[in-house]
Formats: sequence, C-alpha cells, structure tokens
Amino acid sequence: MADTPLSASVSFPEFTPLTTTQWQERIQRDLKGQDPSALAWHTPEGFTLAPFYHREALDALGGAPVPQVRAQGHWRNVPTYSVSADDRGHAAIDRAAAALERGADGAHFVLTSAADFDVDYLHLHLPLQLTYVGYTVRRGAAEFLRRLQATEATPRGFLQFDPVTCRVPDLPAQFQDLRTAVALSQAWPEFQTLGIDAAYYANRGATATQQLAFALSTAAALLSELPIHELPVEMVARALQVHISINPNYFFEIAKLRALRRLFATLVQAYGVPTEVALEIPIFASTSSWSQTTLDPHTNLLRVTTEAMSAVLGGANTISVGTFDSLIHAPNELAERLARNLPVLLREEAYLDRVQDPAAGSYYLETLTDQLAREGWALFQKVQAAGGLPQATGLVLQELHAAAQAQFRRIATGEHVVVGTNRFQNPNEQFDYNPKRLLRSREFDSTRATYPTEVLRLATAMHFDRREKQRKRAAMVLLGAHTNQHILESFLRTLPDQERPELREAHPDGTLSVLFSSAEEATLMYATPEQFGRLSRAVSHVPIDEPEFVPPVLLTSDLPTMQEAIRIFGFREFTVQGYSTEDVLARLQGKK
Repeated sequence: MADTPLSASVSFPEFTPLTTTQWQERIQRDLKGQDPSALAWHTPEGFTLAPFYHREALDALGGAPVPQVRAQGHWRNVPTYSVSADDRGHAAIDRAAAALERGADGAHFVLTSAADFDVDYLHLHLPLQLTYVGYTVRRGAAEFLRRLQATEATPRGFLQFDPVTCRVPDLPAQFQDLRTAVALSQAWPEFQTLGIDAAYYANRGATATQQLAFALSTAAALLSELPIHELPVEMVARALQVHISINPNYFFEIAKLRALRRLFATLVQAYGVPTEVALEIPIFASTSSWSQTTLDPHTNLLRVTTEAMSAVLGGANTISVGTFDSLIHAPNELAERLARNLPVLLREEAYLDRVQDPAAGSYYLETLTDQLAREGWALFQKVQAAGGLPQATGLVLQELHAAAQAQFRRIATGEHVVVGTNRFQNPNEQFDYNPKRLLRSREFDSTRATYPTEVLRLATAMHFDRREKQRKRAAMVLLGAHTNQHILESFLRTLPDQERPELREAHPDGTLSVLFSSAEEATLMYATPEQFGRLSRAVSHVPIDEPEFVPPVLLTSDLPTMQEAIRIFGFREFTVQGYSTEDVLARLQGKK
C-alpha cells in the first residue's frame, strides 16, 4: 500500500565482521591458557555441543533452514482439568467456563471414565462449535465421538487416545476403534482425532532424543496399521496431533519442537503424504510433571515459566501450563489463576505471539535442532529395526529406564541441579501439607526426577516430628528401587573429597530401599520386593494369598510389631563406614 512505510536496510558498517578464527583467539585469550574444549557440553543425549557457534554453522547445514510457521498463526492457552471415575465432570466444566472468561482459549479434559463425562452439560456451558476443547480418554474413542456428534455441534479441538504408547490390550480392536473415530470426525475440519501421547515418555525421564524417536515410531505404527480402502493414509496423517511435555532445559526444548516438525515431514513423505501435511500437524505442549517438585514448591512457578516460553518459541500450537502445587494440593483458585495467566502474560506483555519461529537463523539453535533431529531419527531407525512399536516396546522401556536412572544419579551427585531440592534447599521449610497423608496417597506421583530425594526428605521429616512427640509407634516408608544408591551419592557430596573414595560401597541390585523410623532412631534398610511384600501383608493383616493387595508406600504399627517383622523377614541395614544412618539423614536434612 502507498502509505506503508518502507523498511530500512539493517546494517552496522561501523563494526568490522569477525571471523571464527578471530573469535576463537579471543576466547583463548579470555580463558588465560585454559583449554577451550573444556567448555564443551557433553549432553545427556550422548552428543557434544561446542561453547560457541558462528556463521559457518549454518554453512555446515547447507544454509539457513526455512523458518517454520504455525498453520493457524497464533497459539492457544488451554488449561488441563482431570476428571476422576464416576465423576460427571460438572465441577471441572464450571472451572473451565470461568477460565474462558479470564483469558483461557479452551480446555483440555483428562477423563478417567469417558462414559461418565456429561457431554450435554459441557455443550451447554462451553458451546462445542465455538470452544476449543481437547479430551484425553483411556478407551472408547469412537463411542465418545458419537456422543459429541449427538450434540449436533461441529466440535473444535482434539481427542487423544493412544493405545500404542499406553499399551492398551487387544490392539487390533483399538485400531478399528480409531478408524471409526477418524471416519466420524471427517465433517469436523478443526478437530484432530489421532493424538500421539509423547508426553508419556517425557514425564518418565526420556531424553529429548528418545521423545522424538518414540513419537515417530508411534506415528509410523498408526500410518502403517490404520489405513484401509475407505481410509487412505493421507486422511490418517491429517488426523494426527502430537502431545509433548516440555522440561526446563530451555534451548533444548525449543530445538526439540522444531526438530519434531522436521522429522514428521520426513516420516510422512515416506508414506507418500505431501510434506505440507506434516507442517500442519498440531503440537499440543504441556509443562512437565517430570520436573515438578514437592520441596520448595513455589520454584515450580519458575519452571513452568521457562517451559511455557520454550513451547511458544519452539512453535507449539497449544500450550497447557500445570499448577505449581498439583502434587500436594487439590485444585484451587490461586494455583489455577497463576497457571492460566502465565501464557496470557507471555502473549499480552511479552508479545510472544508476534513472531513466527524466532529461533530461525540462530547459529546455535539451528545446529541444535539439526543434531536432535539426526539423533532422534537414528534412534527411531533402531526401534523400527527391532520391529517398531508395539513390538519393540521392551527396547523402548529399557531405553527409558536407563535414561531415568541416569537422571536420578545426576541429581544425587549434584551434576543436575534442582533448585530447592538438591541445591539451595530451605532447611527450615515448613510443609503446608501432611507428609504422612501424602505418602499414603496412591495419587502421589512417583514417576518424577526428584522423587527419590523428596520421599527421603518427607520420610525423615515424619521421623523428626515423631521423635519430638515421643510416640510409641514405628513407621516404614518405601523409598523405591535403587534409592539407597542415590542417597549414598547425595551423602558423599556433603563430605570432604578425601573421605569419599574409601566410603564408596557396592549396594545390592534389584532391591527396594526403605526407611524404618521410631521415636529413637531412623534407619535406612534394604529388602527384596518379596520381603517387603510379605512384611506389608503381615503388618496390614492381609492373607498371604490375597491377589489384589498392593503394598502401600507407608506402613505404621506399634514398635515391637515392626521390629519383629523386620527381624523375621530379614531386612538389611544401609551402612556407611563411620556414620550411622541417623548421621546420614541429619546431614542430608542440613541438620549437621
């Protein structure tokens, strides 16, 4: 248009361009003789990142890649609401309706029992043709869509039912259910029916590379198994959506989402689907439960902030920010308002909806995106060579377990810092929740990075409280598998370096770690799963042949009964030469 001002050429002639060699010389001078290679980062993914990148990095990629653009332009702020079994969902729907009036762009309902969810009440309060609504269900995808269809609305949003990732029994029947669901939703152009649950892996400790590879393998299973004559492969591809969780590793997470789009473009091309279809596949990004902590829980507000920023800058279409206290408190107005307003602030005050793909052209981020894409594709090929999902589930779970254990070790040794949990702790923290009740709860999420550290802290807090009250009872807390090794690593980190080598001891594999505490002492112990199961049944007065019994995390009884049970079932004490377990726990609690 004639009145549109012309953009000025951007140049800085007063600055002389610097070559990579000149930058390297300056870095060596600033390091005062230190080897610059010492600044390289050996990532948990298994590859190394240089301390700086220059324009040659883009040349190595064949030039700057084309920027990635969201199909719909803007990203949505969509809070998540969990609905338990036997719950019609009215309270969650009311909360979602209120959130829409206060800055949310939609709602995502995680339904334990989709059959109980009141779709008519939903449509009354959140008109489906006007409101972006997502649903995660455990089974019955097609039947749930029929119920949506009965409202005579044209829903917008998505359905997530991923039987491949979640290992739902009778997979052929589940695939047929998904075919029916895709066919039912063909008249709904703004509704995605095939949600891939890559967040499952992220929330159990998978590396970024693993998340990419396993998401691709799930997509390959759907693209291979679902198409039939009436349902061509392109129709299946257009129904896909990827749900992925974002962790606090800021730049890695940006690159992960960008790599995901590139890899999906490569994958769908192999099935003869146009590349533009892959670029339009929506990404639903939620903040991670893996990175959430119960200790110093307000630090979770900072974590979800960086996670949400990574999701937006990485190109997610939909963002869901979790509440900072979801691990310890029931849903509440304050936590939900903070979670809802965070994306609103990023959009309205930080203007993070003004630029598409702001990472494009960055020497570092383009290199990191390419590296993650290459590593993710290589692992994807390894999974496919093992038969692909679901046949290669054993391999996938093995890789996932190894990654999670490595993360636990890095936290225990302090290599990976979790603020408020293993570094910069608040030794005088007062819990505004009951640790005993939390440990008893079956809802307490044990699939998190900081769980081994937290459960020890919560258990010892109970012990010190019990000692002050001088109660004549004893408690036993199941800390989990391998936890004593992490406790040992954490303890050694508190000692002078010269003491550490001689105190390292091998601890038995395949055992559970438990904390036994009375008013007089706290003792760390080992037990096999069989030993702990038998003791749990004895203390809980459950018959040995009761098949439905699941040993609880927290057991309590009178002191003589617990001491006798420990003796009979042969638990072994955790030992560190020269230190009692009371000393170990006190030092880890910051009391020494």
